[in-house]
Amino acid sequence: MRFLNCVVALWLIFSSVSAAQSSLTNAQPFTLEGDIAAQMVDGVDRFLLRELEQSIANRAKHWHRDLSSPAAYDASVQKNRERLAHIIGLRDARVAVDSLEFVSSTLANEKIAETSAYRILAVRWSALDGLQGEGLLLQPIAKQNATGKPPAHVIVLPDADQTPEMLCGLVPGVPKSSQVARRLAEAGCQVMVPMLIDRTYAARNARSKMTNREYIYRSAYELGRHVIGYEVQKSLALVDWIERTHGAESKIAIVGYGEGGMLAMYAAAVDPRIDATLVSGCFGPREQLWQEPIDRNVFGLLEQFGGAELATLVAPRKLIIQASQWPEVNLPSEGGAPGILATPDEATVKREFARAQQLLSNEAGSSELAKSMQLFASPTDTKQQFSEEALHQFVLSLHVIDSGTKLPDGELPASIHTTDAIARQTRQLNQMDDFTQRLLAECDQERRKFININLPQYDDATGTNRVDTSSLDAYTKSIERFRDYYREEVIGHFNHPLLAANPRLRKTHDAALWTGYEVMLDVFPDVFAYGILCVPKGIPDGAKRPVVVCQHGLEGRPQDVVTGDHPAYHDFASKLAERGFVTFAPQNLYIGQDRFRTLQRKSYLLKKTLFSIIVPQHQQIVNWLGSLPFVDANRIGFYGLSYGGKSAMRIPPLVPEYCLSICSADFNDWVWKNASTHSNYSYVWTNEYEIFEFDLGTKFNYAEMAALVAPRPFMVERGHFDGVGPDDRVASEFAKVRHLYGARLGIGDRCEIEFFAGPHTINGVGTFEFLHKHLNFTAPVKQ
Repeated sequence: MRFLNCVVALWLIFSSVSAAQSSLTNAQPFTLEGDIAAQMVDGVDRFLLRELEQSIANRAKHWHRDLSSPAAYDASVQKNRERLAHIIGLRDARVAVDSLEFVSSTLANEKIAETSAYRILAVRWSALDGLQGEGLLLQPIAKQNATGKPPAHVIVLPDADQTPEMLCGLVPGVPKSSQVARRLAEAGCQVMVPMLIDRTYAARNARSKMTNREYIYRSAYELGRHVIGYEVQKSLALVDWIERTHGAESKIAIVGYGEGGMLAMYAAAVDPRIDATLVSGCFGPREQLWQEPIDRNVFGLLEQFGGAELATLVAPRKLIIQASQWPEVNLPSEGGAPGILATPDEATVKREFARAQQLLSNEAGSSELAKSMQLFASPTDTKQQFSEEALHQFVLSLHVIDSGTKLPDGELPASIHTTDAIARQTRQLNQMDDFTQRLLAECDQERRKFININLPQYDDATGTNRVDTSSLDAYTKSIERFRDYYREEVIGHFNHPLLAANPRLRKTHDAALWTGYEVMLDVFPDVFAYGILCVPKGIPDGAKRPVVVCQHGLEGRPQDVVTGDHPAYHDFASKLAERGFVTFAPQNLYIGQDRFRTLQRKSYLLKKTLFSIIVPQHQQIVNWLGSLPFVDANRIGFYGLSYGGKSAMRIPPLVPEYCLSICSADFNDWVWKNASTHSNYSYVWTNEYEIFEFDLGTKFNYAEMAALVAPRPFMVERGHFDGVGPDDRVASEFAKVRHLYGARLGIGDRCEIEFFAGPHTINGVGTFEFLHKHLNFTAPVKQ
């Protein structure tokens, strides 16, 4: 009888397996060979390169230029100016500057040098509360206009690897004829030369190597600020000072080379008080910006602004562009982001300039606005940063000299004493870091102003942050606009329809209790989803099982969570299949080191992220899973570890078919972990340079992301010895989630955390119970 019972049991298992498997045989065969994950990354890369190219044409919908008059034009692009200011991080009110402060000590006074035409003084000035600018002031001695004031005030911005002293001829480093600060002062202009954060390349906290600029960029970017924005603020603080002390009628101009040229263009684009702009070593198309040093990355820049569009924001004021050799920069990948600055060919620069002129031209093909821009060919001597023609036209536009007078180029000044450039650089670097860390300490209050998940009666002046927790229906409706913001402004959304899934399958595993298949689904052109489907044997005909999507972490593969007992995953996908769950282990994009991180950099410029691709991949996955006859489409859960835990915080909020989410080995005070320079746990010190999300800190921490999962069940799996962060930070952030679920929504049974004595790994105890409970599934008795 025991023998007959075993025969019957086996017959029931295998006959039902055939029924389940037969539903998969209609798919096309899976024939792709080789490294499928790498091919996925390659396909997404092709997709993004097309999107970057198409961004040029797509920008037009964001512009409504009125070319009828300069005043009308200025008003018509104001919203574009405001958008540019936002994405480069101009968020903070500048300090009112009534005077510049001389930098002196008991060893030396502020005077650095003096000639018969001008004196050079070491100065500093307040820009933001606690953040100062520092550099040199060149004061003309004799030449003044009829009011007794200098005929023009010029801010001169060096490249990041140049010092203000180089532009004054005090130290070597810049060709004599391109020492524009000195030459403009000789012509009678008052000149201010701020120092920039340089590209000193060094290990940070004895870990990843990166430049000073990337170091500041990382934490500032997470909080909606930017090293670009900080340095533009310093220049605009000087504009404020000029206007306050010399009157609104003062002629104000800005000049820059390399990094300074880029900053000068941004400053002039956002501030119409700047009358004339001269830039060199920076102008060209911006679609290749993803290859440049990462501190130049601006989230969503190419959505509205290429080189040409930025130039049009300077109009109708004077803009002179000097085609020239760019600074030579080639940064390795030693924890920091690789980056290169390469001079575009002159024909490319001319095409981008022509595109700018076309944008400013009316239907007749000409416009006074277009004539406000001039392009000068590269100097014959490639070491020269500015040609005489460009410099002459620039000072001519300021009415400093007449058309028949050359710009002076006198003798070099002799130093009275030298400045300590290293100490000055250190001061400025520390001030920027301190300013950002103060923002980090305050960003929780900023999030409360945006969305307050625990105090629903709290309201700001506009009332835009109210979340109604009076009922689950009210909550679901009131949270929706924050989900929309998260989708569009944080994660980024490609407005493309999903392709037909066209599933392709290949049987890969035949275990005692489950069968495994490789699966490939189409998503967008060149974009596909791939993973391993584990189907339990013995699913009765007509039965519908719940699904657990089991997500690997950084540099992982679907195979890692299915077999091999990987120390982080412990085969949790196949173990769940042994319990009777259908499981699917997707390949996510975070694989290939710099290769996948390049995808993030390309995405950022389009106001997108890696998850702008990963979310539609998962949408296609759940759509297909829900179509299988043995799957209950209403019981599909998500369970991810490490980067898969990051996925658990970002995908289920935007894929409603996921009925629950489990975040393992990742849940944290996420903003602190990304932006802190006071903690060893911080990503500031690591090689994950793609991890930083623009302005996340003022909008969504992990508690707010979990609020987008609610009221669906949510769980955290946390090992006490997991190095992603300390228990207290994890618990503190989770307390906000527990308060929302339990105290506000009255669904505390849907929210859990399991602490266990272990490392960065799947524990599979409380989480498995959570899955059985909330997917309403009891494991069948094993035969």
